[in-house]
Amino acid sequence: MPKENNFEHSKYSRSDPAERVDYRTLEPGAVPHSPAWKEELALAGETLMREGVRAILLVYGCYFGSDLFGSARLDEAGGLKRGYSRGIPGLETLLGALRSGPHLQPLEGQGFSPPYTNDELTKVQLDAHAGEIGNFSGEYIETLRETLTRSGSLPLTCSRYLWSSVHHHLGRMEAALALFHELQALKKTLSLDSGHRVLVVAHGHAGQVLALLSNLIVPGESTVRLMIFNTLAEYYEQTNPASVSFSFLQDLDQFLSTEESQKSPALDIVTLGTPVRYGWDTSGIGKLLHFVNHRPIRNDGKRWLAKMELPQVAWEVPTATGGDYVQQLAVAGTDALPTSSIEQDVNHALREFLEPYDGFERWLECVRRATRCPNDGYCLLVDYQDAGDSSPSDHLFGHACYTRKTTMLFQIREIVNTLYSPPQSSL
Repeated sequence: MPKENNFEHSKYSRSDPAERVDYRTLEPGAVPHSPAWKEELALAGETLMREGVRAILLVYGCYFGSDLFGSARLDEAGGLKRGYSRGIPGLETLLGALRSGPHLQPLEGQGFSPPYTNDELTKVQLDAHAGEIGNFSGEYIETLRETLTRSGSLPLTCSRYLWSSVHHHLGRMEAALALFHELQALKKTLSLDSGHRVLVVAHGHAGQVLALLSNLIVPGESTVRLMIFNTLAEYYEQTNPASVSFSFLQDLDQFLSTEESQKSPALDIVTLGTPVRYGWDTSGIGKLLHFVNHRPIRNDGKRWLAKMELPQVAWEVPTATGGDYVQQLAVAGTDALPTSSIEQDVNHALREFLEPYDGFERWLECVRRATRCPNDGYCLLVDYQDAGDSSPSDHLFGHACYTRKTTMLFQIREIVNTLYSPPQSSL
């Protein structure tokens, strides 16, 4: 049943998700670009269009110059710089592994670091340097567009959206406002209404932006949303009344004060390796599905939990032995630090509404609960079979598998089968 969340944070529970979780092993199927591969994707496209999906939007960030694990915040909180370990064997080794490696640094001479702009030049640069590693490339999106619509008579738009990759509450809130604007423009361009659906697929931390958006767009009154709006409005009035984010905030306020939401297409959301943080308000969106790269390597039979025993986990991280360690470790308490004092003040005010956890000890408390599945939506724990001897530069600690063309067919097949229930003859 749909649930009103009102900006509540997800709970870190070790309880069995039961009927909300299922387990898969990657089955790549036909070779990419082969006739059989194209045929399966074309059939999937037919099902999506038959179910009312008219647009697919891939939302992703950039890891260059970003802080996947929030190690800067843990440093600031005393976890890394002081070697703070609370007497837990192996913790310092783990914390050392979370520090940014060469693959996470800004590209030398490129000026390539957050906040990123959703423009073609930035995307082309990212494609050239990242390829398919944690990046929905132009080739990926073009392949998806061509194959899904090959045999369909109705239009199915496929596009990608690069979010700013600013990893703190203010940055993600502004990203949610910008994404709302993007979706509204898409609705207008394609003449979408309440009889249509938009499928948004979000990789990694971009899923946090969608979780915030799910709380922002719910019709009706919300005292928490009102306080968030007031906080943001005061911030923009003090700093930059002409800010594009301020105009997006005003547009959203106008959207909520009218009946426009009743005329909007349903928003179906799929996350790929998104850490468990913000809660989801499912009363204002359509369908919700989560993919997590996960290998059940525990010895207690609780295969829905990640492994967080120390010191073993520190040895597993570089080879992604247990799956996606970004999804596992980049939980509450791992934000980047805002650059200015006023941004820090606003970010702190937003944290009071959005996340009750902060500081090194609270991060350690959250991460040791080893939660893989969010509190809402259906979750697929998938062994993507990407563990091995390759370096984090190749697999991003198990976080890069979702954006490769070799997993495209598998993921589209699972999305269609799980969310849109096609006839057995289709796939």
